[in-house]
Amino acid sequence: MSTATPARAASAAAPADQGVGPLLRAWREQRRISQLELALRADSSARHISFIETGRSRPSEEMVLRLAEHLDVPVRERNALLLAAGYAPRFPETPLDDPALDAVRAGMERLIQGYEPYPALVVDATYNVLAANRGITMLLAEVPESLLGPPLNAMRLTLHPEGLAPRIRNLREWRGHLLAQMERQIALRRSEALRALHDEVAAYPVPESASDAEPVDPVPYFALPLLIEHEGRTLSFVSSISTFNTPMDVTVAELAIETLLPADPATVKYLHSLLP
Repeated sequence: MSTATPARAASAAAPADQGVGPLLRAWREQRRISQLELALRADSSARHISFIETGRSRPSEEMVLRLAEHLDVPVRERNALLLAAGYAPRFPETPLDDPALDAVRAGMERLIQGYEPYPALVVDATYNVLAANRGITMLLAEVPESLLGPPLNAMRLTLHPEGLAPRIRNLREWRGHLLAQMERQIALRRSEALRALHDEVAAYPVPESASDAEPVDPVPYFALPLLIEHEGRTLSFVSSISTFNTPMDVTVAELAIETLLPADPATVKYLHSLLP
């Protein structure tokens, strides 16, 4: 997709073995920020930024982190910048099942279970499903077992022609929304795995019935809805995604909680009757 090309070019133009300067320049250019603007944000000078980018000056650890903050560099990539500058990584990457993250894991479980009967799930940076509630299980009831094996991936489940795709009434709109969402994320982080997932799901064939599945009289929703059929009924949801503020761990930084909010009274009533 064309919007993902700049991220691919930036990644290829700045290998880590060239030092921190080219990496910082690639992030700055990707964010479309001038050296002067970055200098003003980071309380530095354009000359100093130029010297860092060309390798004439070695930035301090504090400066690397400050520039990364103002360039909105993902936590994982901040570690890469520190390593390229000759410093130790600052942010740990703790496995989600580590006891140190017990509070995080338990909190997310309580949150998605408390959201029932409405669907909610937790995904990682490549949309692998880490936890899901009964609302999600209900939507996946008709998905074949071949798609439900680990690693369970939300994008594959949604867009695969044997997954949810044939039941999504506004598939072309929803598919476009999901692909655009992934493209924006690719532009924000250097993730070959996410790019590979995007290319995979973008290549899935769109069911022929999708062109006939658009609602004849669209409801004026306040956000693009997911219109999905379940046991002969059309359910309407709008999606909301939550992340952690100021994460200090790579794993936590890449977690996202997606909740599906019923977009009409009929969906609310049906879900409460189905999942009391």
